[in-house]
Amino acid sequence: MVRNRTVKGRISRIGSYAISSSITDHSITCTTFNILAPIYNRLGKKDQSCRESDYRAYWLTRNQRILDWLLCERSSIICLQEFWVGNEELVSMYEKRLSDAGYINFILARTNNRGDGLLTALHKDYFRVISHRDLLLNDIGNRVAQLIHVELLFPFSQNRNNNVRQELLIVNTHLLFPHDSSLCLVRLHQVYEILQNVGSYQQEHKLNPIPIILCGDWNGSKRGHVYHFLRSQGFVSSYDTAHQYTDTDAQRWVSHRNHRGNVCGVDFIWLLNPNRYSKLVKTSWSEAVFDMFKCLLRRASLTESDAFASLKADSDGGYITYSGFCEALRQLNLIGHPHGLTKEETRELWVQADIDGNGVLDYQEFQQRIWNPTWSASQDERTDSSNEDHHVVQTIGFSVTNAVLFPTEVEKGMWPEHYSLSDHARLTVVFSPVRMPCSQLIF
Repeated sequence: MVRNRTVKGRISRIGSYAISSSITDHSITCTTFNILAPIYNRLGKKDQSCRESDYRAYWLTRNQRILDWLLCERSSIICLQEFWVGNEELVSMYEKRLSDAGYINFILARTNNRGDGLLTALHKDYFRVISHRDLLLNDIGNRVAQLIHVELLFPFSQNRNNNVRQELLIVNTHLLFPHDSSLCLVRLHQVYEILQNVGSYQQEHKLNPIPIILCGDWNGSKRGHVYHFLRSQGFVSSYDTAHQYTDTDAQRWVSHRNHRGNVCGVDFIWLLNPNRYSKLVKTSWSEAVFDMFKCLLRRASLTESDAFASLKADSDGGYITYSGFCEALRQLNLIGHPHGLTKEETRELWVQADIDGNGVLDYQEFQQRIWNPTWSASQDERTDSSNEDHHVVQTIGFSVTNAVLFPTEVEKGMWPEHYSLSDHARLTVVFSPVRMPCSQLIF
C-alpha cells in the first residue's frame, strides 16, 4: 500500500510550505545533501588539525539532527555525500533509522580508504530495485558513484500498459574539488566516465531511453565545463527549472560555503527525460575539452587569429600539425602529467578536429572545432538508423513540480551564519510523472 504523501505539515520543517503542497500521490521527491564528514569538519579556525571526528558528542548530535530532518521530509530518494563510512557507530545509526522508516540503503566507500563515501536510500513504498552498480573511478580524487535501476510502484503505475516503461536510473556522486585549474579536466573526465558507465549499463540491459536523475555535490558552478557538458547531453538542473532560471543565472542561489570561505552553487539534481536524449557522450566530451582548450587560450590573452598563428608556429604552411597541437596542449597543462589527457584521448580529439582527414588543421577547421565550434547532425545522433529499427513508444518522463533549498537564505544567494548542520545546503525536488514519446530501439 502506498502511503498518502499529502499529510499536513509533513515537510513543514523544510523551510517552505510550498513544497509540501506540490506533493501528490503521483509524485516522487528527491533530496541530495553533502552532510560534511566529521573527518573533514574543522572545529578551530586557528588549529586546522582539530576535527569533529575527535569529539563523539559533536558528530553524534549533528548527525542525529540530520537524520531527524531527513526522516521528517521522508523523500522518496535520499542521496548523501561525505557519508562517514569509516565509523561503524555512525553507519549503524543511519542504516537502522532509515531501514526502520522503510528505506533500502546502498553504501559505497571512496577508494583508497579515504574514510567517506556515498549513501543512497530509496523508499520501498515507491520503488522496486531492479539492479545496482558501484562505479569506481579510480582517479586521483578516489571518487565513486552509485548507479541504481528501479521500477516505479506509485499509483500512476496501477494503470499498467505493456508499452509504457515505468523505470528510472538514479546516480549519486561527489566530484573532486578543483583545488587548481589543472583539476578541471579531471572533474570533466569524472562526469564523462559516469555517463559512459550509464550508457554501457543501458546497452547491456537493452534499455530504451528512460529517465535519468543525477544527484550529488558537483563541486562546480553553472559557469563551469561540467555544467555545460551535462547541459549539452540534454540534462536540466531541476532547481533552475522549477524557478525558471536560465543557464546564465549563476548568482541567484548558492548551496555551499567551502573551506576557503567562498559561497557558490554546486549541489544539483539533474534530470534527463527520455525525449531529451541527444548527442553521443563522446561528442559532448570532445566539445567540452575543445571549449576548455579555447578558454585557456583566451586566458593567455590570445585572439582567434593569434591563437591559430601560435598553434601553427612549427609549420611552414598555413596549418596546424599534430605535433603543434600536442605542444599547445602541453603548454596549457592538458597533457604531460598523470591526470592529463591520455595519448588515445589526444589522438581522438585530433581526429575530431581534422574534419577532412588530411592530417593537418586549416583555419576553417580550427574555427569549426575549437574557436566557434559547429557539429553536424550526423555526429550528434546517438544511434545509426541504418543498423537498427526505430519505433516511437510511450514512456514515463518527469516534470519538475517544485524545488527547495534549505536553509532558505541560500535561495537568495546568502549563507546564514547560524546554520550548522553542514557546509552544504540540502536540496529537495518534487517530480511528477508524465507520459512522453521516445524512440524505441530493437536490439
